[in-house]
Amino acid sequence: MAGAERITWVGHATVALEIGGARLLTDPVLRARVAHLRRHGPPPDPHVLAGLDAVLVSHLHLDHLDVPSLRMLGRGVRVIAPRGAGALLRRAGFARVTELGVGEAAQVAGATVTAVEAEHDGRRHPLGPVAETLGFEIEGAHRVYFAGDTDVFPGMEALAGRHDLALLPIWGWGPTLGPGHMDPAAAARAVALLRPRVVVPIHWGTLFPVGLERLRGAMLVEPPRAFARMVAETAGDVEVRTLAPGESLDLDAPPVAR
Repeated sequence: MAGAERITWVGHATVALEIGGARLLTDPVLRARVAHLRRHGPPPDPHVLAGLDAVLVSHLHLDHLDVPSLRMLGRGVRVIAPRGAGALLRRAGFARVTELGVGEAAQVAGATVTAVEAEHDGRRHPLGPVAETLGFEIEGAHRVYFAGDTDVFPGMEALAGRHDLALLPIWGWGPTLGPGHMDPAAAARAVALLRPRVVVPIHWGTLFPVGLERLRGAMLVEPPRAFARMVAETAGDVEVRTLAPGESLDLDAPPVAR
């Protein structure tokens, strides 16, 4: 249908959005391997990555701002990133950089991209550059919340009931989580605060340390199951849609019968 709005989970925190006539991509990690992390699941579909109007970067961590992946999209791509990230991106060859702080917005085709709060370490690495950490609201005919990487924070309650879809991180890239992340229980608490119509869990099951899947492979499949159970208990009116990498969700799709 012309003008249909949809999202496609590419893997980890990478989501392709077709909204407001814009084609957007969040936190692109497109390679088969990033340092000691190996990709599980299919490689990104080139058609999903074609014709992008902008890339949204939530923060500087290597599994969210992966310079080789950005270069796969072309150095002419527009990058919308946190305030403080511009110097790093320009040194990497990206000239079309829009920096946003919390509450600031940018227009991309018919979509409005607004930076919102996130609670997460904004350093590239312990001795590296520092920038803000953001989530994004993307609004066209529908309104989508992309949380980036965050812990639960009090300001989530101010976003309650605003979103047709929330894209929430529910795990990470290894067998344990550091501060500033949500596990399934914390993500379910976030859902209870946010009250979106639909929630899609992201940031799980795609990147994992090489060889560790033989010992801790359950972490590649269990987080979304636990998350769905917990949301049913704490926010049963919110629909959980768990996608496989490469799978899409039409934002006008009717609810799935339970």
